[in-house]
Amino acid sequence: MRKTVEVVGLFLVAEGISGVIDHLWYQPIFGFVLNFVNRVVIPRLDFLTGHEVVANLAVAVLGGLVLLASTGLRSADAA
Repeated sequence: MRKTVEVVGLFLVAEGISGVIDHLWYQPIFGFVLNFVNRVVIPRLDFLTGHEVVANLAVAVLGGLVLLASTGLRSADAA
């Protein structure tokens, strides 16, 4: 379970950072996978129009929080 949470957190961090890079410049590596939020989710939510960079950074922060939660799971598994 802990490894699954770590993988999800790492993917969200990569997705958020990749979305910021794609919005500001161009993402040459795995853009079709890592920019799902930037290219599919954000354009469909009207309140995020004009705030794409902030939304992608929020995804990266969410991924960081999930990674922190996985370290909490690690210490709980050890006890």
